[in-house]
Parts: sequence; C-alpha cells; structure tokens
Amino acid sequence: MKKLLFILICALAGNVYGQRLLPDQQAQAQQQQKRLSPKSEMALRKLTMAEMALKTLYIDTLDESKLTDAAIKGMLSELDPHTSYTNAEETKKFNEPLNSNFEGIGVQFNILRDTLVVIQTISKGPSEKVGILAGDRIVTVNDTAIAGVKMARDQIMKRLRGPKGTTVILGVVRKNVPELLKFKVTRDKIPLHSVDAAYMIRPGIGLIRISSFAVNTKLELIEALVKLEKQGMKSLILDLQENGGGYLEAAVGVASQFLEKDALLVYTDGRSVKHQDYKAEGGGKFLKGDIVVLVDEYTASAAEIVSGAIQDHDRGYIVGRRTFGKGLVQRPIPLPDGSLIRVTVSHYYTPSGRCIQKPYEKGKSKEYQQDVLKRYKDGELMHQDSIHFADSLKYKTLKKGRTVYGGGGIMPDYFIPLDTLKYSKYYRTLSLKNCILESYMSYQDIHRKELKEKYTDFEQFKKEYDVPMEIVDSIFSAGKRLNVTPKDEAEKTRAVGEVKMVVKALTARDIWDMSEYFAIINEDNNAVKKALELLTTDKKKKK
Repeated sequence: MKKLLFILICALAGNVYGQRLLPDQQAQAQQQQKRLSPKSEMALRKLTMAEMALKTLYIDTLDESKLTDAAIKGMLSELDPHTSYTNAEETKKFNEPLNSNFEGIGVQFNILRDTLVVIQTISKGPSEKVGILAGDRIVTVNDTAIAGVKMARDQIMKRLRGPKGTTVILGVVRKNVPELLKFKVTRDKIPLHSVDAAYMIRPGIGLIRISSFAVNTKLELIEALVKLEKQGMKSLILDLQENGGGYLEAAVGVASQFLEKDALLVYTDGRSVKHQDYKAEGGGKFLKGDIVVLVDEYTASAAEIVSGAIQDHDRGYIVGRRTFGKGLVQRPIPLPDGSLIRVTVSHYYTPSGRCIQKPYEKGKSKEYQQDVLKRYKDGELMHQDSIHFADSLKYKTLKKGRTVYGGGGIMPDYFIPLDTLKYSKYYRTLSLKNCILESYMSYQDIHRKELKEKYTDFEQFKKEYDVPMEIVDSIFSAGKRLNVTPKDEAEKTRAVGEVKMVVKALTARDIWDMSEYFAIINEDNNAVKKALELLTTDKKKKK
C-alpha cells in the first residue's frame, strides 16, 4: 500500500491528462513529495502504519489488492459524487463506448428465451464476412453452451469479445436448417457509433440524435450534417435526450459545428487548476440554419456544454426539461494495475457564467444520484411552475440579452412535461415483462425475408406498412400467460395502437437501421413535436 500511495502522490503531482509520467515528471513528483506539509506527511504515515499493522497482526490472511481498493474507495466516498475509482476491468468497460470501438465478432443481438438471437451483423464486420445472418441463434462459443444455461449477459459478452486477430468458433442454429452450423470468426475492431440517427423528419428539417460524446462523435456529426444538407436540410433538431455526456473535446468539436470561430463554448475553473477557456474551432458545417436542441433530466456533462453554449449565444432554442447538472471536471489518474482514479479538479461554466453543476453535499452520493427521483416527487418533471429560481441565479444570453438561469443543469427555453399517462399501464407492463420483444422477434424470424423483399424503400414502408393483428394478439397472449391483462376493453384498445407503433419501429430498424427506427418512434415524441412547431413557425416568420 505504501508503494501505491507514493505512486498516487506522484501521479497527482505530475500527471496532467492521464498519460504516463516521463522521467523528468517523475523527478518533479518526487520533489513535490518532499515538500509535503506536516499534516499531509502525517496522513501518509497513518495510512502506511495501518496497512502494516493489518498485514503483520491480523488474524487471517489478507488480500492486499482488495484492501487497497477498499481504502481508495473509502477515501473517495467522502468527496464529491463524481470523484471515483474503478478497477482495471471496470475501467476498460467504462472507456469502451467513448473510444468508439471494441474488439469482437460484430453483431447486434438480443437475448430471447435464454438464447442469443442476432438482430443485425455489422456491415463488413467479422460475422458478416463468414456468413452469419440476422435471425441466427448463437448457441455455442468454442463448444461451450451459452443457450439454455441461464448464462449472464456479461459472461456471454466476455466469450464473444477478444483481441483483434484471435478466432472463435460459433455454433449457430438457423431457421429451416436441421444441423448445427459452425462458423470460424476472426475478431476485429468493431466501430461504436454515437450518432444514433440522422434523417429528414420534414422537408427542409433534419434530425440528428447523439447518444454520447466519444472520440469520433465530431466526425460522425459532420458526416451526418453533410448528408442531410445534400437532402435539403435548412433547419436542424439536435436530439440530446438521455445523452449522459463523455469527452470535453468531443463537446467542443460538436458545438464548433454550430458557432463561429473563437466563440466561447465553455470555461473551467478550480482551486489548483487554472481558468481555461474553450472556444469554437472554426469551419463549422452548420453555422446559419435554425437549431432546436432537445434535452431531458438525463442529459448531462458534455451534452450540457453543447446545450448551454447554443443557448447562451442565442444560436437556437432548448426544448425539454432541466438537464441533470453534471458540471464537475474529472482528471484521470491511471494506476499501475490498469485501475483508474478520476479526480474532480474544476467546474464547467457556460459562456454567460452559469455553473452547470447542481448542488451536492460531500459524502452523500446516494442522495445525489436520487435527485431525479426527488424532482419527480416534487412535481418538477411534470409542472413548470414547480421550478423556482432565486434572482441571484439570473443570467443574460450574450446576443439577445434573454434571461436564463443557473443553479445546476440547463433550463430549457420551452418546457415539455414528462407525460406519465402517455402509455397505458397494460402496455408498460407488457414491455417490462419482455412480451413485446419476444413475440415480435418470433414473428420476425418467420417473415424477415419477405418483408425485406417487399419493402426496399423506407418512405413506402412508413406509409403503407400496418402491423398485423397476428403480432398484437401473440403479444397479448404472452402477457396473459404471465397474468398481465388489461383492466378493461378501453385499455386493451389503447394498447393495440401503442404496440403497433413500437413493433413498426422495430421492424424498420431490422430492415434498415436506427435512423428509420427513430423516424417512426419520434412521431409520437412531444419534444420533437414542439421542435417542429418552432422551426415551422420561425420559417413562416422569416418569409
């Protein structure tokens, strides 16, 4: 533990952005350690003595690695809710989505009745290359059964993923093929996309949905903007609902596509870290068209930076509900065994000076994480008049001088209440019990080929396809077997429409991709409807 504590002190003193320390940095860190205050030196001695006492005297043999992990977590638990520790495996999982790729076999899948069913193969990926198809069931991995054995999802993933260049033998059951098929798949890097959808929702109006801010988000966004502008996009709906954030650099790259060069996007300030401004890079791909940004209570961090910058510069409207309020900057400190400490070093501030971080009490991370539930109970998510701001939290936008509010999160220009009655209880229970997905996938197994052959044009599909009652009835029957029934005929009739909408969206996803899924599902999204109203009204005014 003494060695680990020394390494940690060196890292904190000399590590700037989570990179390994150079020799001169190590020397500097050692000098820093020599200059520890008497109080800090005493704290270090106490930790070392405690570890030595346990190691020498404790009645049972100790796992020093676990003890060290617990000691670090114990220290960090007394700090802010975002200073955190992850072991090597957790660190790898945490970073994977933000690195924009992982190494594996390249399939999208669902678990249906304890069996892995392939939804889609990644285009030009390892599985597609060897002939694995949508609808295939992967039942063995290197002769180990993964179907019918109640194996945890993370254990299945662990067997499918692996270093690029390694091989895995997959046993596959395919419809209308009596024997088990075997495929030798060579793992490769598989791209992870953070732009979930990009499509024209109305003539002249495009919609782009970003799920996180990863290494390649800026490039994916530029590609989407160029594609939609070729299709006639003049205005944009930028969907950041449920976007939990990611890299600061990705947020700067995204916001730079909408704001002129050198426009202030965000700044950071902390006790030991100097004030730093982050400005638009220049060369943005969408500097003139109208923008509406969609946010909700799960929009956080980097997504709040983008939302705040667009709002403060009067570049567009924000629509939805007050965002999460994650405005603390973490510096990663890698440890020798692959584990990682993320140390909070400063706050994020929007261009007008608003602190994004919501209030918190040190050491009370549980209460902090339950803040969204508290907002719900207090009525904030359903009623705008439940939100109260002190006069001291008023700020002005930079061009039009509109009033905006600080105090944590980004408050939208147009509030969209959470509609708790949008879906019937019967529909929600069917969904929670997995009746919808399982029944849909069983139907799709039989009809996937004919649907793909019949519908080659999405607009035709969107206009003409009506979900057969056969699927709806099978979903209701599956629910009945689990004692899920409607309270009356009216609720059942309502659920028919709800089920048909989601099944049509799932079918669109399976024939095409996620853009087509959202093109169906967003037609019933209240925030999207408001965005369309605003963009259409603004367009009429400009005429």
